[in-house]
Amino acid sequence: MKHLKNILALIGLVVVVGSLIFAVQSTPKNQDIKERGPSPDKNVSNGYLISAIDIPENLNFAGEPVPLEDPEIMERVDREFLVNTYWQSNALLLMKRAHKYFPIIEPILAKNGIPDDFKYLAVAESGLQNAVSPAGAKGFWQIMKGTGKEYGLEINENVDERYHLEKATEVACRYLKKWKDRFGNWTLTAAAYNAGPSGIRKYMRIQKADDYYDLLLGEETGRYVFRIMAIKEIVSNPEKYGFQVQKDDFYNAVPTFSVEVDSSVTSWADFAHLYEINYKILKRHNPWLREPHLNNSSGKKYIIEIPNKGYYRETGSGR
Repeated sequence: MKHLKNILALIGLVVVVGSLIFAVQSTPKNQDIKERGPSPDKNVSNGYLISAIDIPENLNFAGEPVPLEDPEIMERVDREFLVNTYWQSNALLLMKRAHKYFPIIEPILAKNGIPDDFKYLAVAESGLQNAVSPAGAKGFWQIMKGTGKEYGLEINENVDERYHLEKATEVACRYLKKWKDRFGNWTLTAAAYNAGPSGIRKYMRIQKADDYYDLLLGEETGRYVFRIMAIKEIVSNPEKYGFQVQKDDFYNAVPTFSVEVDSSVTSWADFAHLYEINYKILKRHNPWLREPHLNNSSGKKYIIEIPNKGYYRETGSGR
């Protein structure tokens, strides 16, 4: 019993001494933070400090100014800046993906005369992923099946070109141009992309208003354009909003070369092995291929993207 008491006393002494050492080591760091105080720019902090967001005075969508002098509008803008700034993991992912996919989207928008801001509409729609909505909209641009077919996309069991980024972006451009001609401005056009043109026209007719900022819309569409503007500002100016992102942090596109296919393919897995990649990598670069095979009785020409060697580990036959 005597030995047990001695052991317990020794353990107690070690705990006390350890606590004192930890306290001494911690003090300079905490004191240093206290002495530095908050960063002069309240949107950026040396520690993890949460603050209100300074809204840019010249906020606009596709060159169309936002009436920030209206307090109701200002509150709605502020909400989206706060939500999207402090959802840090999502914002970082959007920045990383934007670096990979914006170079594909931007020239297609420019060629079709669509303002560059609409690349952020794709971010708001899908997070730059091949998402599927509960209503069945698919791809980066969340295109419905009927709309896709109307604008010439191939959609069947084997192929769904809503997942083809370049072709889907072309369709989105044509759709946006059509409704810009009808609504007269890009802000209502963006809202119509979300709620549907008929839905926006119904709101306009009932409320006798023809400006997005004057309409009382559903929750999602009412936030939609403000969310796009907040995402644009944060992704374009990450440091201003406290994000420390280095060049090496971004995702990059893997360069590819094209292979033409004008016949049926019984196994895309076997096809992939011919180029020393696997089925997963083939689908990663050609997500519009929806089945493990291709029924191509008509002899239609398809362009398959194959990644250059050296970016993925080489794959054998798999047998």
